[in-house]
Amino acid sequence: MTSPPSGGGFFHRLAGTLELIKFSHSVFALPFALSAMFIAAGGLPPLPVLLWILWCLVSARTAAMCFNRWADWDHDVFNPRTKRRSQLGTRRMTMTLCIVALVAFVMGCWMLNLLCLALCPVACLIILGYSLTKRFTNYTHAVLGLALAAAPMGAWAAVTGSLLSPLPWVLAAAVWCWVFGFDLIYATQDVDFDRAARLHSFPARHGVETALRLARALHVATWLLLGLFGWLAALSLPYWLAMAFILGALVFEHRLCRTGDLTRINIAFFNMNALVGLCLVLGVVGSISLTNYGPQLSNYLVRSGWMHIEHP
Repeated sequence: MTSPPSGGGFFHRLAGTLELIKFSHSVFALPFALSAMFIAAGGLPPLPVLLWILWCLVSARTAAMCFNRWADWDHDVFNPRTKRRSQLGTRRMTMTLCIVALVAFVMGCWMLNLLCLALCPVACLIILGYSLTKRFTNYTHAVLGLALAAAPMGAWAAVTGSLLSPLPWVLAAAVWCWVFGFDLIYATQDVDFDRAARLHSFPARHGVETALRLARALHVATWLLLGLFGWLAALSLPYWLAMAFILGALVFEHRLCRTGDLTRINIAFFNMNALVGLCLVLGVVGSISLTNYGPQLSNYLVRSGWMHIEHP
C-alpha cells in the first residue's frame, strides 16, 4: 500500500511527520536517562556529555518511532484509532527521517565514549526490532520496555564509561516494568483490531482483564525497584517524597483504566506516565542538591540570622 497524496512543501511534510511520530513524546524516556546521568555524575556532568546524551536520546527515539510507523503503515491505515496517521506524512518521508536519526544516533555514541559506541548496534537492534515483534509474539510490550530501559543504561555508560555498578541495572529494571505495564494498558484499545488483523499482543491473546492485572503487578514492581534504586544510591528526603507522588500517579492511572473509557486511557497513558518521570527526576535532582549544597545553605542561613544553632 502506498501513502495517500500529501500537499504542501518539504517543511509542511516534515512537520506532519514529526506529529506522526509523536516527537513531543521523547520526554517519556528522558527523565529516567537524566536521573541515571545525575546519579552517575553526582550532579551535572560536563556540558558536552550532557548535550550528546540528549542528542542520542532524541535521535534514538525518533529513529524507533519512524521505523515503527513505517513498518505498521499498512495496518495503521485500517485501524480506526490510527488511520489518521497516514494523513500526516508520507511513508517515504518517515523512512528518510528514520535513516537520518539513526546516523545521528551513531554519531552521538561515537562522540561519547568507546563503550557507548560498542553498544550502539545492540541499541539499534532493540529499538528497531520492537516494531516487528507484533508479527510473532504476544509480549511485544516487554520488548518495548527493553527499548526504553536502554535509556538509563546508556546515560550511565555515557558518564562513567562502565556498567559495573548495580544502579543502572536496577533503574533499567524499573523502567522495563513501568513501560511493559503502561503499554499493556494502551494496547487494550486495539484488542478487536489486533485479533481481526491477526497481530499479536497480550491483551488480544489473554483478554483485557488479565492484561490489566499484569499491568498492576508490573507497576507494583516498578515502585519497589525505584525504592531499591533510591536506597542503593543513598538518596535523601526529596527522592522519598517523589516516591509518594509516583505511587499516587500509578494508583490513579489504574483507577482511570478500570472504566474502559478510551479517553481516560489516553489520560492515564500520557498524563500520569509523564508525571511519574517528572517526579522521579525532580526527586533525584532535589536529593543531589540537598547533599551537595545543604551544608552551604545551612551556613548561609546561620550567618544571615535565619537559623540559630545552639552549641553544647
